[in-house]
Amino acid sequence: MTKTGSGTSRSLAVLAVFLVVVLGVGFLIGTSFRPGEWYATLEKPPFNPPNWVFGPVWSVIYVFIAIAGWRVYKVLGSKSPQMRVWCVQMVLNWLWTPIWFGLNAPWPAFVVIAFLWFSIVVFIRQTWPYARIASVLFIPYLAWVSFAAVLNFSIAVLN
Repeated sequence: MTKTGSGTSRSLAVLAVFLVVVLGVGFLIGTSFRPGEWYATLEKPPFNPPNWVFGPVWSVIYVFIAIAGWRVYKVLGSKSPQMRVWCVQMVLNWLWTPIWFGLNAPWPAFVVIAFLWFSIVVFIRQTWPYARIASVLFIPYLAWVSFAAVLNFSIAVLN
């Protein structure tokens, strides 16, 4: 029995909400704050991927984030420390793009991504004993955010 009940249809409805919110807000932010002239003029390191890579990668990662959040909600409940960390990392995730592309602020964006990276690590560690699937789903997210943090830092230094 889970904290949120055992009904399969209710559980799937909650999963759908997680997917809609995470992907929907991510899509809204991504389409509202697009790379523009400012970003095009920045000097970038040689390992900077083409712009088209980011959308598909983030889409897959957002699905993983949503499923991980749903698993924690299902297993540990909405008021668990793990769910609070999930919410914190989500807010930090959604904050980065408006700071980077909206404010054109690489250094403040780097501070946000550093806190995001830390919150992902905390989430993985806190969920491992209770919701291992959620932890495993965050490993590709941690890898991508690690790469993004190095990229963010490199662009900030170069400019």
